[in-house]
Amino acid sequence: MAIKKDKILIVDDLPENLMMLMNILKEDYSVIAATNGAKAIELATLDPKPDIILLDIMMPDMDGYEVCRYLQKDIQTRDIPIIFITAKTEADDEAKGLDLGAVDYIGKPVVPAIVRARVRNHLELKRHRNHLEELVAQRTYQLKKAQESVIEAMGMVAEHRDPETGSHISRTKAYVNLISLELAKLPKYKKVLTPRIIELVTNAAPLHDLGKIAISDSILLKEGPLTPEEWEIMKTHPLIGEETINMAEQKFKDNDTLLIAKDIAGAHHEKWNGTGYPRGLKGENIPLWGRIMAVADVYDAIISHRSYKKAMSHKSAISYLLEKKGTQFDPEIIDAFMVVAEGILETAIKYAENNEQRMILLSE
Repeated sequence: MAIKKDKILIVDDLPENLMMLMNILKEDYSVIAATNGAKAIELATLDPKPDIILLDIMMPDMDGYEVCRYLQKDIQTRDIPIIFITAKTEADDEAKGLDLGAVDYIGKPVVPAIVRARVRNHLELKRHRNHLEELVAQRTYQLKKAQESVIEAMGMVAEHRDPETGSHISRTKAYVNLISLELAKLPKYKKVLTPRIIELVTNAAPLHDLGKIAISDSILLKEGPLTPEEWEIMKTHPLIGEETINMAEQKFKDNDTLLIAKDIAGAHHEKWNGTGYPRGLKGENIPLWGRIMAVADVYDAIISHRSYKKAMSHKSAISYLLEKKGTQFDPEIIDAFMVVAEGILETAIKYAENNEQRMILLSE
């Protein structure tokens, strides 16, 4: 199989200069040419893009500086190395070209050996740079996935203390993602719920009940309703979760997922009308991520079996959410939930504990 040659774009308004440079490089590279700035920009944006550009400065209409400036601003072409080839060899000229982003400067008349060496060296540098970027991207991805796994594992610690919750974490994480994506379509939340923030909120969702690790088994695993005293103890789990995450966040500075998770853990039992716990926050004083989590959490509680209640249908859960819209829940979040309700149901079915739960979900 033939080895793919690096692609070089040569730009010069004089055909004789183009031919000379093409003859110097054509044996080792795939060479294309342009005789003006507009054509150079067009060729530079076509796939496969040039691996390097040799650019004359003194051209009519659009000179090399202007072409370089344009290519450096375009995300498609800004990483292509540019070498100026020109008779303008004054120090100021060279400095201007390098300031614009060119990687090198070759004076005319060109020396074939120098042209080949400069092109070869800069292509090698580009390959090393690309390789390093790939390694950094790979390592960043690995660290990101490791962080997500640790956070989800932390959430599962709380979940596994209550065997009745089953796939609660997987379901609520998916619900939060669906609701957030829909909310982000509103002008009000477009700048708040960016793709990056939605990713962070989704990944932080599994930590919402982390505080339950401090609740005794006699309360957490009790069959039947809690006594008023037991309920007061249960109501401490949001603050415990918030403080636990805060301690982790202090240790691992600048962790955006933990910052959001702290809000989610502390606020997911607050209510829109101020009657929730632990702080009795009201309306938009409740962190947005906590308001989203509240809807996801309650929906999943309704469709799940508990020792003190039977699992209910998707339709029943929606009726409850609509009934509590504007009192327990943020109206805009309920509206967003309703838009993605079909996706919510599909998620609930996907992560259902068994066929019986699937049948209950779909019942009237």
